[in-house]
Amino acid sequence: MEYQSNNRRIVKNTLLLYMRMMFTMGISLFTSRVILNALGVEDYGIYNVIGGLVTMFTVISGSLSNAISRFLTIEIGLNNPQRINKVFSTGVNVHIVLAFIVLLLGELVGGWFLNSQMSIPSERIYAANWVLQFSLLSFCINLINVPYNAAIIAYEKMNVFAYIGIAEVIMKLVIAYLIYIALFDKLIYYSFLMFFVTIILRLIYGWYCNHKIQNCCYTFVYDSILIKEMSSFAGWGMLGTSAYMLNTQGVNMLINIYFGVIVNAARGVAVQVDAAIKQFVNSFTTAINPQITKSYAKGDYDYMLSLMCSSAKFSSYLMLFLAVPLVWESDMVLTLWLKKPPAGSSVFLRLLLLCTFVDNILANPLITAQLATGYMKKYQISVTIVGCLVFPLTWIAYSFGAPVETTYYLYAIVYFVLLFVRLYLIRHYIGFRIGEYINRVLIKILPVYILGFTLPLPIIFALNPSLIRLIITVLTSLICSCLIIFTIGLTCKERTLVKYKLMTIKKQL
Repeated sequence: MEYQSNNRRIVKNTLLLYMRMMFTMGISLFTSRVILNALGVEDYGIYNVIGGLVTMFTVISGSLSNAISRFLTIEIGLNNPQRINKVFSTGVNVHIVLAFIVLLLGELVGGWFLNSQMSIPSERIYAANWVLQFSLLSFCINLINVPYNAAIIAYEKMNVFAYIGIAEVIMKLVIAYLIYIALFDKLIYYSFLMFFVTIILRLIYGWYCNHKIQNCCYTFVYDSILIKEMSSFAGWGMLGTSAYMLNTQGVNMLINIYFGVIVNAARGVAVQVDAAIKQFVNSFTTAINPQITKSYAKGDYDYMLSLMCSSAKFSSYLMLFLAVPLVWESDMVLTLWLKKPPAGSSVFLRLLLLCTFVDNILANPLITAQLATGYMKKYQISVTIVGCLVFPLTWIAYSFGAPVETTYYLYAIVYFVLLFVRLYLIRHYIGFRIGEYINRVLIKILPVYILGFTLPLPIIFALNPSLIRLIITVLTSLICSCLIIFTIGLTCKERTLVKYKLMTIKKQL
């Protein structure tokens, strides 16, 4: 009965998150188009690359965010109210201190790097410095907000998470209109408005947690043992976060130095679409991740492994629905979206989809499981050694004149190797065989992806690029993907369950 209740909760939360995602993704893609047209390619590239510079500081914050999420979810799984409040309040204290440290480092290091190392037109340096200030302040406020966000997800209050997300994109839609009609420096104005939205969201999250979630009302506490535990967990996690940030935002800096802000703008457009796809898929994984952690806390490793495999497999299938038309029709999609997308955006998009599949879709359940165990030292050292190879290899490649897209091929190769490194390391902590994960996930999705990308090819070769071809490709890929997933991508038990659900829906109709 408990498994059925957990599964129903996962389904309910997934549906809530998908309602949020459909609304937010549509508005976000629309506002991105308006912002790009309003700012222009150059200013859009500047905002993207400076935002990436500030995001580099998540090397510090990301690991602590994982720490508080893990500790909160474990204590909720063990039903320990006093400990929950202590973890939450300690997390808030740590993030406040960390916000001041990031602000200081950002002013010193970020200001120096922006004004002396980055490739930005001289007439836009003044505006770029304002963007840096507002980006830093927004980042610090978001940093303080992390424990509140983590509490909402850990308690699986996905309806609230969905409503706040919808409110956020509505405010960003208003920003897009204000930027469009603005008569002064739009880049500075846009940065300020984004900062203002961050303040509003901080107040909403704070009010809800303090008034609506039991055991998550902030009180000042100082527990040196808990701080040491969380700091140790976060400290090792910082290694893995460092490698990821170096391979994404660090590479973005290299692209700026070697190719300029126009290429940063093209990459920024592709990242927007890629982020929307991640949001589409992560709506499922966000709902299932707390159950993975809670099942570990209860010692139910069989259910944990089942959730991990299901998360990886069905996330892959969800991505397939969007990836096929985007890979074959990326130029048409970007043209319909932006009218005049920056040159090279479609190439970036295709390669980013490949990287997302290898790093995000397949690896996320393994990362969640490893964080649940709390055994971080050996895991993070190994992951960092392999993962950090992308940045130096990219630097060397660019030094020898390699094209800008080289970094994504390197990223995909390195992170595919890293997937098996993660499998090898985690097998000791939850008692499963690597072959079991390969059979239940990789072998299942491989033929699905091969057929899913191959079947629409006759349409691509037979018709010239057009809106009609795009529509036919989308419909064909959707129908083919559903049939392929049902026939060879699901187990017998899963197919029986799908048939039962379809029959139930048919009777209700």
